[in-house]
Amino acid sequence: MCFVDAENGCYIRRMLYGEYPAYIWRRPEWPQFQQDTARLAKHLAHTRHIQGKLLGRMTALGFEMRSQATLRTLTEDVVKTNEIEGEILAPDQVRSSIANRLGLDIGGLPAADRNVDGAVEMALDSTRNYAERLTEERLFSWHAALFPTGHSGMRRIRVGQWRNDADGPMQVVSGPIGRQHVHYAAPPAERLGDEISRFLEWFEDTQSMEPVLAAGIAHLWFVTIHPFDDGNGRIARAIADMALARSEESPERFYSMSAQIRLERNAYYDILEATQKGSLDVTDWQVWFLECLARAIENAQKTLATVLTKARFWEAHAREPLNERQVKILNRLLDGFEGKLTSSKWAAMNHCSQDTANRDIRDLIERGILVRSKTGGRSTSYEFVCPVAIETEPQRR
Repeated sequence: MCFVDAENGCYIRRMLYGEYPAYIWRRPEWPQFQQDTARLAKHLAHTRHIQGKLLGRMTALGFEMRSQATLRTLTEDVVKTNEIEGEILAPDQVRSSIANRLGLDIGGLPAADRNVDGAVEMALDSTRNYAERLTEERLFSWHAALFPTGHSGMRRIRVGQWRNDADGPMQVVSGPIGRQHVHYAAPPAERLGDEISRFLEWFEDTQSMEPVLAAGIAHLWFVTIHPFDDGNGRIARAIADMALARSEESPERFYSMSAQIRLERNAYYDILEATQKGSLDVTDWQVWFLECLARAIENAQKTLATVLTKARFWEAHAREPLNERQVKILNRLLDGFEGKLTSSKWAAMNHCSQDTANRDIRDLIERGILVRSKTGGRSTSYEFVCPVAIETEPQRR
């Protein structure tokens, strides 16, 4: 596709004079992405192998344990994809919102705010309804779910519609005012209709491309178009998750690509910026995407180990006459309770008296489930006597 109108001609002239970098969307061959399949083969084979192994192990588990694994994974995914953009969501609210929508009874968690519910709705729609077509209307719904108040922070934005660049071109910048560094400038608003139509047509017609590679291209392509005032990164990652769910033909999620990207955020932004300022050969991006995905899948072993450990604990204590308050707190501890457990926290979380909390705790100490912490401090705290984590991979000899 060549630039033929006057405005795009101006872009070409500016590139020639060095005023603007040659972003990939300005290239005549855009968006004809190229990738070196021979170079990608080893990375793809490794990623597909461990992906298949994880799915095989999870399929062998019962429905309850798969549901628990999905709950943990989706909670982490929603929290981390927002954290990448500097948006901090309360994990307990995210977990509560997901559990309610999946019909899981976990009890005792706070109700979720509107923005949390919206982030969860997008994550669940993109993965559990992976087989449905991705359309403009669906993208608008995701965007509206992310910004239920019509604001991004203190700034009013166009919600559920494409940006119009009324305040200037869409740019990704960093640094203090007056010394900002422009990392990327997106296509002008008047091109968005055609850009999105072409992307959506490709996304629904990728049978000829390996699905995991299609996920990498989809992520890069959407975030390069950058069609919304805000939320483009989160929606791009949701689209990639949707493509990965299609690659597995499963609505259940057992690993979080967003959590891994959060761990590698600097490398993520570096490779993204380099690719958007490079040629249409996106092999380097795809290598990074595959390697990051492989690390996400490998880290999912921790989720699997936690779920299996929790199941083993309740099997061992199935005949224990525990009350609802004790079951609730033990589940919180098994799911990864943050901070120290004190009797006052117990009372607050169970809406009970201090005396009741102390009786509950003493009973669990007598059963050998809790012990008093040796760390001391201003108030007594208690530690969970958790069973040894279950190995998820056979030991190498």
